[in-house]
Amino acid sequence: MIDYEILLMLDPDLAEERQEEIVKRTRDLVEAGGGTWEGQDAWGRRRLAYEIDHKTDGVYHLLSFSAEAETLDEIARVLKIDDGVMRHMATRRYKPGSTQPVAAGGPASEDGADTTDPLEEE
Repeated sequence: MIDYEILLMLDPDLAEERQEEIVKRTRDLVEAGGGTWEGQDAWGRRRLAYEIDHKTDGVYHLLSFSAEAETLDEIARVLKIDDGVMRHMATRRYKPGSTQPVAAGGPASEDGADTTDPLEEE
């Protein structure tokens, strides 16, 4: 499983119930794909740097979860076709203080740094 975050920018004209429905649907997709939901952080309404679809504000939600890559692809597909989602961006989460993810099952030091030599022959 890979740790991900998705930053959602939702239409500010959506009702609160509809916003929660979009977040819940994303959570359901994560759990249906065998992933684990870690949380949601509602950032609230923010002014945009430029207009999108004649809107100057957006409502932001940061979603954190662990899932397989196929599950993330399905989530992205669903978010693209939802009219309430103005923009979304998925990123891979790293351990705090690290600039590289720890490979599953790969060698790593205690601080999460990769200790393999890229020039070493296998």
